[in-house]
Amino acid sequence: MSAITVYESDSHKNVLLEMFDAGEGVPCNQHVIVDNGESMILDPGGSKLYSKVFAAVPKTARGAKLKYVFLSHQDPDIVAALNGWLMTTNAEALCSELWRRFVPHFGSDRLVYERVRGIPDGGMVLPLGNSELLVLPAHFLHSCGNFHVYDPISKTLYTGDLGASLGEAYREVPDFDAHIPLMEGFHRRYMSSNAALRAWVKMVRQLDIETIAPQHGAMFRGKEMCNRFLDWCEQLQCGIDVMEDVYALPEPTPVV
Repeated sequence: MSAITVYESDSHKNVLLEMFDAGEGVPCNQHVIVDNGESMILDPGGSKLYSKVFAAVPKTARGAKLKYVFLSHQDPDIVAALNGWLMTTNAEALCSELWRRFVPHFGSDRLVYERVRGIPDGGMVLPLGNSELLVLPAHFLHSCGNFHVYDPISKTLYTGDLGASLGEAYREVPDFDAHIPLMEGFHRRYMSSNAALRAWVKMVRQLDIETIAPQHGAMFRGKEMCNRFLDWCEQLQCGIDVMEDVYALPEPTPVV
């Protein structure tokens, strides 16, 4: 386990639980936000990670009560272990209202389902301790019901799969241009369109961002690096922009 403090003050702390080994699954980052005795875990991971992450959270949270389990979207690397969290804590789960009725298919017990709270499409202001987090719409990046979290104290934007990279050996992106090949293929396929990216960039440019922290791979640290990422997103052609030709009937297999 590797617990990295991303930001810390007297009453507020942001921790990265770095890329626990998921076996053959894609490596994931789990993030924890702590403020004045309350905490939230973001995208807690699948069933293989549950026991490791569950054991790590109390050690990083200053004894804070776990108030929220935030689910940016519906993928199994985010939601599959949710029943464990709800059965062993009193936390409230937050996910898109679109996915709320699908969560029980991961095995959520009916006794805890009332603590799965749907987020409206427009997002919300979320109280944590003495702070307020912003839950921001990020629909179609890549899920149709998708949200990000902005923490104004640490100035950290948590972006789920947006910004994901695979294969790097560093925790923070040192060279943006050299980093592009590690995220470009994923983004061209998993993000729906440049129109969705441009709408998202227009929204988040209104925020004061020092760190962009995706669920997979390295973080973007510092305003210059964060702006490089936003600029890249703003112009990226992806999804239906580049895959229109795939909508064709498959060629029949020759009979030998």
